[in-house]
Amino acid sequence: MNKSVICFGEVLWDILPTGQQPGGAPFNVAVHLHQLGQPVELISRVGDDELGRELLAFIESKGLSTAHVQQGHTHLTGVVKANVDDANEVVYKIVQPVAWDYIQYEPALAELVAQADVLVYGSLVARQAGSREALYRLLENAQFRVFDVNLRPPHYTKEITKYLLEKSHLVKMNHHELAEIMEWFGRGPVHDRAEAMQWLAERYQLQGVCVTCGADGAMLWTGGQLYRAPGLPVQVCDTIGSGDAFLAALLKGWLAAEEPEAMLRFACAAGALVATHQGATPTITATDVAELLALQTT
Repeated sequence: MNKSVICFGEVLWDILPTGQQPGGAPFNVAVHLHQLGQPVELISRVGDDELGRELLAFIESKGLSTAHVQQGHTHLTGVVKANVDDANEVVYKIVQPVAWDYIQYEPALAELVAQADVLVYGSLVARQAGSREALYRLLENAQFRVFDVNLRPPHYTKEITKYLLEKSHLVKMNHHELAEIMEWFGRGPVHDRAEAMQWLAERYQLQGVCVTCGADGAMLWTGGQLYRAPGLPVQVCDTIGSGDAFLAALLKGWLAAEEPEAMLRFACAAGALVATHQGATPTITATDVAELLALQTT
């Protein structure tokens, strides 16, 4: 039986120069997990407004359930203004407070999380007390916790990020986030990423630490060993959602107990493939990812 994943956090509109597109890291991860054939549910919140209704319709168009996407009357649906002047380093201005800052804890959600195999969460949804408290309670019910670090200044604190690290079993971050977190512990600047990853894994008793390095691929520390996968040379359209597709693909491999090197290569290919499209959630399948990987090895 396929294992199930719950993604908890923001769902929103990315406002781009070309128009608005649905986004939010947990939502993007959920879409890509679904496209890769992994059962997934999304817990989030939108406003009872036109943007919220459009988001709910989009979520359903992607084949995902909206059963656990709450609708609130007090706060508007989330929007983010994305500056894509540099295709490889997108800059975000995240409006607050918005609906997804107020995800409410419900006993039914605790039950949903307890029955799932994995709970995926990030740091952004913990910026306000409402959603943060709901997340903290749900973390206690989760069997396996995956922390997608995703630091977006000024929407995080060291204390909350450290707590979310402490609660996790598997952590994914980019190389900039690794450097910043190590500085918090007085262990920067990072000259050896592998050493830093091992230190984090041991400090927090993590089953895995994954660091993405942009065009240079990614690294995974698990089972006391370091694995690396190179980046794939592709024509980048924009990098929005690439890290989310990477995480979805990595999780698919992790849940299937694949070899770490193989799952890392597949994840890098998924991230690269999304970067060749505009927006965070283009339609990509496991076959598409495998074909891109095959092109690299021929």
